[in-house]
Amino acid sequence: MRNFRWFGLLAALLLLSGCGYNTLQRNDEQINATWSEVLNQYQRRADLVPNLVNTVKGFAAQEQQVLLGVTEARAKVGAIQATPALVNDPAAFQRFVAAQGELTSALSRLLVVAENYPQLKSDANFRDLQAQLEGTENRIAVARNRYIKAVQDYNVTVRSFPTNLTAMVFGFKTKPNFAVENEREIARPPKVDFGATPSPAPAERR
Repeated sequence: MRNFRWFGLLAALLLLSGCGYNTLQRNDEQINATWSEVLNQYQRRADLVPNLVNTVKGFAAQEQQVLLGVTEARAKVGAIQATPALVNDPAAFQRFVAAQGELTSALSRLLVVAENYPQLKSDANFRDLQAQLEGTENRIAVARNRYIKAVQDYNVTVRSFPTNLTAMVFGFKTKPNFAVENEREIARPPKVDFGATPSPAPAERR
């Protein structure tokens, strides 16, 4: 009887390995790992925002609308519970992507405004923060690309025969991914050429 049980267990293991179960598990873990890195880099960017806003405020306090826009965009990002579970909830995933997109746009506007303030542009703290932001945006792009590839591999496995049958039995479902327009957005991270000739500050801001 014991030998029969061992034979049954061995047969089940061989069946699972042959129908793609192990591949599904492996791909799912890869998604979790790459998604964690995406979250880490987005959190790194969010952590830079308060110092960046305060530094700009010190030189351009009158830019209330832009400063408020960045602060509110960061608040929206912080209001979303960024957990590994997001990759299993398409609606929550899209809310997360939309909130991050708003923060990207708000940061872009903030850096463009900085062009009008030569003293701000020459401030060492601001330049350091700007360099950190640019580096973080590059890391976000790399992390997102890895996540995209991991999700593509996983989703193909989930949809392909015969692993699609295994996926149905064990509850593996396709994961949400970044859309093409998201990648166009992240491919143009906030960047200002601080080496250019300074733009004259508006008269009322002198």
